[in-house]
Amino acid sequence: MRLDHTAAGVYAIAATPFTPDGALDRPSIDRMTDFYKACGVTGLTILGIMGEAPKLEPEESLAIVRQVVARAGVPVIVGVSAPGFAAMRSLARASMDAGAAGVMIAPTPSLRTDDQIVTYFGQAVEAIGEDIPWVLQDYPLTLSVVMTPDVIRRIVMASDSCVMLKHEDWPGLEKISALRRMQAEGRLRPLSILCGNGGLFLDFEMDRGADGAMTGYAFPDMLADTVRLARAGERDAAHDLFDAHLPLIRYEQQQGIGLAVRKYVLQKRGAIAHDAQRKPGAALSATARQEVDYLLARLARRDPRAAL
Repeated sequence: MRLDHTAAGVYAIAATPFTPDGALDRPSIDRMTDFYKACGVTGLTILGIMGEAPKLEPEESLAIVRQVVARAGVPVIVGVSAPGFAAMRSLARASMDAGAAGVMIAPTPSLRTDDQIVTYFGQAVEAIGEDIPWVLQDYPLTLSVVMTPDVIRRIVMASDSCVMLKHEDWPGLEKISALRRMQAEGRLRPLSILCGNGGLFLDFEMDRGADGAMTGYAFPDMLADTVRLARAGERDAAHDLFDAHLPLIRYEQQQGIGLAVRKYVLQKRGAIAHDAQRKPGAALSATARQEVDYLLARLARRDPRAAL
């Protein structure tokens, strides 16, 4: 299952399960993988920013890749971003050998000019090999690297193996429109666009021409339903379902505690055994947990999946 530009639907950004003492929770990796599949995701993305990838040892990263790929039965994308190209190449090649569908590369935060950004990705592709399908991650809110639509076009047109954009700019709706316009004009080749940011703007991102979502909101089944409805032309139904979840999506989007909220809900849904993060990591206060429980109770009036 090799990734290509036709990818669509929901690729869930998977959490990395830990035990309370910080060890990898291997049984929960299987449990979590089964949960995402049952939610109807198209694929999985592992070792992303919200997957706490920088906290893992290289051996742990590859062990997770092998375990998830062996169980998933859907395409698996592996985040391989690293400070140096040697580590990036090692994980990328090993992940593909293990059966991954492709890899995801984010820009290093030190990049500033357009030419620096384009050059960086050219060197990254040279390092991992042009035979590996890859996802361009555009996440300026966290990485501080701003990529204009034209910079994205330059990167994509310079690398046939770039098959997907993970769009996480904010505000970013006009960027999606600009990229789709470039394609209509023949200036950009076919490219899958999946959107992140916790799904916060997924309703209108689908309207603008996105192919789906690549994010980790704790109700990936809702994301899958929203994408399905939008692609079927049922715009009002898609927005109605999305609107019911919006208060919880907003709460989960808080800087600093977003992952703690997500893991808390995933634990309540039975996807993982513990909501622990590997240190350094934030924890929810008792008051915050009560607020999340309140939001879940309110959501359950509209979506029974939230009745936890």
